Amino acid sequence: MNRTELTERLRREEVPDALYEIPGVHGVPVQLDAYYVLRPEGDAWPVLLRQRGQEEVIARFGTEAEACGYLYDTLTDVPPPAPGGAERIDRLLADADDIQRRAEEDFERAPDDGTPGGT
Repeated sequence: MNRTELTERLRREEVPDALYEIPGVHGVPVQLDAYYVLRPEGDAWPVLLRQRGQEEVIARFGTEAEACGYLYDTLTDVPPPAPGGAERIDRLLADADDIQRRAEEDFERAPDDGTPGGT
């Protein structure tokens, strides 16, 4: 399996797009606090976990097929979401542009003197 096939299989399994990033093949539409990244580095194929802006290699493979298989198994071998969890993620993804716009508006309204309350 290659990265394109992995993305197709994960979509068929209805794995939320926000849980993984495969540069050049699949981007993360809304970055959650944690998601997986499959990014080739030279002759290696690391699978990383990106949490709060920090990346940690959780496994490294010699071939693309091994890395893809590992990531597929990891993402499809999870317990089902809590009731309403999948719908909540779908709503979040659907509202991504509005959430980004509101965050930018909040940022623009925030005081810039570095103190709470702006004084």
